[in-house]
Amino acid sequence: MAWSTRELAELAGTTVNTIRHFERVGLMAEPERKYNGYKQYGVQELVCLLRILRLSGLGVPLAKIAVVSAGGQSARPLLQEQSAELAARIGQMRQARDDIAAILLHDAPPDSPTGFVSVASRLSESDISLLHIANQLYDEEAMTDLRRMTELEENGGEVGKEIDTLPADADEVTRHRLAARLAPTLVQHLVDYPWLANPAKHLSKSERVTRLTFAEALPALYNPAQLDVLARAGQLAQEQMQDDDRMSDAVERSA
Repeated sequence: MAWSTRELAELAGTTVNTIRHFERVGLMAEPERKYNGYKQYGVQELVCLLRILRLSGLGVPLAKIAVVSAGGQSARPLLQEQSAELAARIGQMRQARDDIAAILLHDAPPDSPTGFVSVASRLSESDISLLHIANQLYDEEAMTDLRRMTELEENGGEVGKEIDTLPADADEVTRHRLAARLAPTLVQHLVDYPWLANPAKHLSKSERVTRLTFAEALPALYNPAQLDVLARAGQLAQEQMQDDDRMSDAVERSA
């Protein structure tokens, strides 16, 4: 019995275009044509097609199907490689499903940064954008710490909201006030996570790339007044840390 291309596709559960593609890339040989010019496929072509579809269903790339189909010693490492790739993809799909469940649970933006779904709804667009960038620059441990900082900043929430809406031409008094209110939170972060003062060991990219990326990102995401407040708060936090260290030294000397 002979089948037309369409009949063969229906029998194998695939499409005419798929069969034609397999022929173009050399996985299937083109069969003889009938007197009217139409192709006619036999059992050998059907079996060949079914074998190709089977290997394709296992995820074997078309470029490697011929080698795997031939069997022998060369097929085993290719299948092992494919098994490892499938395991990685399964892990990614499971993580994606968990992330989607968390996004739905917290009614968070769909593009919330990895690991920050539970707090994303109360972050500014600039903060979310910066966290996306940070995910590419810091290691997993550092990002976990950053998430904890964000989760624990309930008391600083009002300050954060004011900074988020701070106009670029904010006056000196407002800038100083916000910096002074933000500084204690930064001090607590420096105490809880000392690596913030020297993050080199937690970088996933080079120090140069990290520095240049933040140098480009910060002015693009925050206006001059916001950057000024952050810089002032950082300076106040460093001064307070130094004062605390001097006080501790004085107490130890007097003891």
